Amino acid sequence: MTGTTHALSDPGPSRIEWRQSPGLTAYPAALAEMEARAAAIRAGEAAELVWLLEHPPLYTAGTSADPAELFNPEGFPVYAAGRGGRYTYHGPGQRVGYLLFDLDRHGRDVRRFVHALEGWLIATLGALGVAARRAPGRIGIWADGPHGEAKVGALGLRVRRWVTMHGFAINLDPELSHFSGIVPCGIADFPVTSLGEMGVEDIQPRFDLALRGGLDEFLFSLEGGTGGTAKA
Repeated sequence: MTGTTHALSDPGPSRIEWRQSPGLTAYPAALAEMEARAAAIRAGEAAELVWLLEHPPLYTAGTSADPAELFNPEGFPVYAAGRGGRYTYHGPGQRVGYLLFDLDRHGRDVRRFVHALEGWLIATLGALGVAARRAPGRIGIWADGPHGEAKVGALGLRVRRWVTMHGFAINLDPELSHFSGIVPCGIADFPVTSLGEMGVEDIQPRFDLALRGGLDEFLFSLEGGTGGTAKA
Protein backbone atom coordinates (compact mmCIF):
# COMPACT_ATOMS: atom_id res chain seq x y z
CA MET A 1 0.00 0.00 0.00
CA THR A 2 1.21 3.51 -0.67
CA GLY A 3 1.84 6.10 1.98
CA THR A 4 4.46 7.86 4.04
CA THR A 5 6.39 5.32 6.07
CA HIS A 6 8.81 5.77 8.96
CA ALA A 7 10.57 3.09 11.01
CA LEU A 8 10.83 4.20 14.63
CA SER A 9 13.84 3.90 16.94
CA ASP A 10 15.05 0.28 17.16
CA PRO A 11 16.05 -1.08 13.72
CA GLY A 12 15.76 -4.66 15.02
CA PRO A 13 12.72 -6.95 15.23
CA SER A 14 10.94 -4.68 17.74
CA ARG A 15 10.83 -1.68 15.42
CA ILE A 16 7.46 -0.08 14.68
CA GLU A 17 6.53 1.21 11.24
CA TRP A 18 4.52 4.45 11.17
CA ARG A 19 2.50 4.77 7.96
CA GLN A 20 0.26 7.62 6.75
CA SER A 21 -1.66 6.89 3.55
CA PRO A 22 -2.84 9.90 1.49
CA GLY A 23 -6.28 10.14 -0.08
CA LEU A 24 -8.93 7.48 0.51
CA THR A 25 -8.07 3.81 0.94
CA ALA A 26 -10.58 1.18 -0.19
CA TYR A 27 -11.73 -0.88 2.77
CA PRO A 28 -11.24 -4.35 1.18
CA ALA A 29 -7.65 -3.42 0.28
CA ALA A 30 -6.96 -2.26 3.84
CA LEU A 31 -8.47 -5.43 5.29
CA ALA A 32 -6.35 -7.62 3.01
CA GLU A 33 -3.24 -5.63 3.93
CA MET A 34 -3.98 -6.06 7.63
CA GLU A 35 -4.50 -9.80 7.28
CA ALA A 36 -1.22 -10.23 5.41
CA ARG A 37 0.73 -7.96 7.76
CA ALA A 38 -0.60 -9.70 10.88
CA ALA A 39 0.52 -13.06 9.50
CA ALA A 40 3.95 -11.63 8.68
CA ILE A 41 4.30 -10.15 12.17
CA ARG A 42 3.38 -13.48 13.73
CA ALA A 43 5.99 -15.20 11.55
CA GLY A 44 8.65 -12.68 12.61
CA GLU A 45 8.93 -11.35 9.07
CA ALA A 46 7.60 -7.80 9.51
CA ALA A 47 7.64 -4.91 11.94
CA GLU A 48 4.68 -3.88 14.02
CA LEU A 49 2.60 -1.20 12.36
CA VAL A 50 0.66 1.98 13.12
CA TRP A 51 -1.25 2.83 9.95
CA LEU A 52 -3.23 6.08 9.63
CA LEU A 53 -5.67 6.54 6.75
CA GLU A 54 -9.16 7.53 5.65
CA HIS A 55 -11.81 5.50 3.85
CA PRO A 56 -14.54 6.47 1.38
CA PRO A 57 -18.04 6.49 2.96
CA LEU A 58 -18.98 3.00 4.19
CA TYR A 59 -20.27 1.02 7.13
CA THR A 60 -18.53 -1.89 8.82
CA ALA A 61 -20.23 -4.63 10.79
CA GLY A 62 -18.50 -6.07 13.83
CA THR A 63 -19.09 -9.55 15.17
CA SER A 64 -21.97 -8.30 17.38
CA ALA A 65 -23.72 -6.24 14.68
CA ASP A 66 -27.54 -6.27 14.82
CA PRO A 67 -29.17 -5.90 11.37
CA ALA A 68 -31.94 -3.84 13.00
CA GLU A 69 -29.35 -1.12 13.65
CA LEU A 70 -28.51 -0.64 9.96
CA PHE A 71 -30.72 1.79 7.94
CA ASN A 72 -28.29 3.03 5.26
CA PRO A 73 -30.59 5.40 3.33
CA GLU A 74 -27.73 6.50 1.05
CA GLY A 75 -26.76 2.95 0.11
CA PHE A 76 -23.16 3.04 1.29
CA PRO A 77 -21.22 -0.23 1.03
CA VAL A 78 -21.39 -2.45 4.12
CA TYR A 79 -18.46 -4.71 4.99
CA ALA A 80 -18.03 -7.47 7.54
CA ALA A 81 -15.01 -6.33 9.50
CA GLY A 82 -14.16 -9.34 11.66
CA ARG A 83 -13.48 -7.06 14.65
CA GLY A 84 -15.46 -6.86 17.85
CA GLY A 85 -18.38 -4.49 18.23
CA ARG A 86 -21.39 -3.48 16.14
CA TYR A 87 -21.90 -1.10 13.21
CA THR A 88 -19.43 1.73 12.60
CA TYR A 89 -19.22 4.43 9.95
CA HIS A 90 -16.01 5.34 8.15
CA GLY A 91 -15.60 8.19 5.69
CA PRO A 92 -13.59 11.24 4.64
CA GLY A 93 -12.64 13.45 7.54
CA GLN A 94 -12.41 10.55 9.97
CA ARG A 95 -8.92 9.41 10.98
CA VAL A 96 -8.70 5.64 11.14
CA GLY A 97 -5.76 4.04 12.90
CA TYR A 98 -4.98 0.39 12.28
CA LEU A 99 -2.73 -1.01 14.99
CA LEU A 100 -0.83 -4.22 14.38
CA PHE A 101 1.06 -5.08 17.54
CA ASP A 102 2.51 -8.35 18.75
CA LEU A 103 1.16 -8.85 22.26
CA ASP A 104 3.84 -11.47 22.85
CA ARG A 105 6.16 -8.45 23.01
CA HIS A 106 3.86 -6.24 25.07
CA GLY A 107 2.15 -8.66 27.45
CA ARG A 108 -0.74 -10.96 26.59
CA ASP A 109 -3.29 -8.65 28.17
CA VAL A 110 -6.01 -7.40 25.83
CA ARG A 111 -7.77 -5.31 28.47
CA ARG A 112 -4.52 -3.52 29.25
CA PHE A 113 -3.98 -2.87 25.54
CA VAL A 114 -7.46 -1.35 25.17
CA HIS A 115 -7.06 0.77 28.30
CA ALA A 116 -3.68 2.03 27.09
CA LEU A 117 -5.13 2.81 23.66
CA GLU A 118 -7.95 4.81 25.24
CA GLY A 119 -5.39 6.76 27.25
CA TRP A 120 -3.28 7.41 24.14
CA LEU A 121 -6.26 8.82 22.25
CA ILE A 122 -7.47 10.90 25.19
CA ALA A 123 -3.99 12.42 25.59
CA THR A 124 -3.79 13.08 21.84
CA LEU A 125 -7.11 14.94 21.83
CA GLY A 126 -6.05 16.80 24.95
CA ALA A 127 -3.05 18.13 23.03
CA LEU A 128 -5.56 19.63 20.56
CA GLY A 129 -7.51 21.29 23.38
CA VAL A 130 -10.30 18.71 23.58
CA ALA A 131 -11.12 17.32 27.03
CA ALA A 132 -11.89 13.76 25.94
CA ARG A 133 -12.59 10.94 28.39
CA ARG A 134 -13.82 7.43 28.99
CA ALA A 135 -17.48 7.00 29.93
CA PRO A 136 -18.27 4.22 32.43
CA GLY A 137 -20.48 1.59 30.83
CA ARG A 138 -20.04 2.99 27.32
CA ILE A 139 -17.35 2.07 24.83
CA GLY A 140 -15.43 4.64 22.85
CA ILE A 141 -13.94 8.10 23.43
CA TRP A 142 -16.29 10.84 24.63
CA ALA A 143 -16.25 14.64 24.85
CA ASP A 144 -18.62 17.57 25.33
CA GLY A 145 -19.74 18.69 21.88
CA PRO A 146 -22.03 21.59 20.97
CA HIS A 147 -25.07 19.41 21.81
CA GLY A 148 -23.80 17.91 25.05
CA GLU A 149 -21.93 14.73 25.76
CA ALA A 150 -21.16 12.92 22.54
CA LYS A 151 -18.94 10.24 21.09
CA VAL A 152 -15.88 11.49 19.23
CA GLY A 153 -14.06 8.21 18.69
CA ALA A 154 -14.68 4.49 18.34
CA LEU A 155 -12.51 1.49 19.15
CA GLY A 156 -12.73 -1.99 17.69
CA LEU A 157 -10.07 -4.68 17.85
CA ARG A 158 -9.43 -8.19 16.70
CA VAL A 159 -6.63 -10.29 18.14
CA ARG A 160 -5.37 -13.27 16.14
CA ARG A 161 -2.57 -15.40 17.55
CA TRP A 162 -1.77 -12.48 19.85
CA VAL A 163 -1.36 -9.96 17.02
CA THR A 164 -3.79 -7.03 17.16
CA MET A 165 -5.73 -5.80 14.12
CA HIS A 166 -8.12 -2.89 13.44
CA GLY A 167 -7.89 -0.15 16.07
CA PHE A 168 -9.65 3.22 16.30
CA ALA A 169 -11.56 5.87 14.38
CA ILE A 170 -11.52 9.51 15.52
CA ASN A 171 -13.96 12.00 14.03
CA LEU A 172 -11.79 14.86 12.85
CA ASP A 173 -14.32 16.56 10.58
CA PRO A 174 -16.48 13.95 8.77
CA GLU A 175 -20.03 14.44 7.48
CA LEU A 176 -21.84 13.69 10.73
CA SER A 177 -25.19 13.10 9.02
CA HIS A 178 -23.73 9.86 7.62
CA PHE A 179 -23.83 8.37 11.12
CA SER A 180 -27.63 8.47 10.95
CA GLY A 181 -27.54 5.42 8.67
CA ILE A 182 -26.70 3.22 11.66
CA VAL A 183 -26.98 3.07 15.42
CA PRO A 184 -23.29 3.86 15.98
CA CYS A 185 -21.72 1.06 18.00
CA GLY A 186 -25.21 0.20 19.27
CA ILE A 187 -25.50 3.42 21.33
CA ALA A 188 -28.68 5.31 20.44
CA ASP A 189 -28.99 7.65 23.43
CA PHE A 190 -26.02 9.91 22.67
CA PRO A 191 -24.98 11.77 19.51
CA VAL A 192 -21.65 11.71 17.74
CA THR A 193 -19.48 14.79 17.41
CA SER A 194 -16.23 15.79 15.73
CA LEU A 195 -13.24 18.01 16.38
CA GLY A 196 -14.42 20.23 13.55
CA GLU A 197 -17.81 20.66 15.20
CA MET A 198 -15.95 21.67 18.37
CA GLY A 199 -14.03 24.36 16.50
CA VAL A 200 -10.61 22.70 16.24
CA GLU A 201 -8.64 23.95 13.21
CA ASP A 202 -5.88 22.42 11.06
CA ILE A 203 -6.97 19.11 12.52
CA GLN A 204 -5.34 16.22 10.70
CA PRO A 205 -1.69 17.35 10.79
CA ARG A 206 -2.02 18.28 14.45
CA PHE A 207 -3.76 15.04 15.33
CA ASP A 208 -1.17 12.88 13.58
CA LEU A 209 1.70 14.78 15.18
CA ALA A 210 0.20 14.54 18.67
CA LEU A 211 -0.58 10.85 18.23
CA ARG A 212 2.96 10.06 17.17
CA GLY A 213 4.30 12.13 20.04
CA GLY A 214 2.38 9.93 22.48
CA LEU A 215 3.55 6.58 21.08
CA ASP A 216 6.32 6.04 23.62
CA GLU A 217 3.94 6.72 26.51
CA PHE A 218 1.44 4.26 25.01
CA LEU A 219 4.14 1.58 24.79
CA PHE A 220 5.27 2.33 28.34
CA SER A 221 1.71 1.99 29.63
CA LEU A 222 1.52 -1.48 28.09
CA GLU A 223 4.26 -2.48 30.49
CA GLY A 224 2.63 -1.13 33.65
CA GLY A 225 -1.14 -0.98 33.04
CA THR A 226 -3.77 -3.00 34.82
CA GLY A 227 -6.41 -5.41 33.63
CA GLY A 228 -6.99 -9.08 33.12
CA THR A 229 -5.89 -11.30 30.31
CA ALA A 230 -8.15 -12.37 27.46
CA LYS A 231 -7.85 -15.36 25.19
CA ALA A 232 -7.05 -14.91 21.51
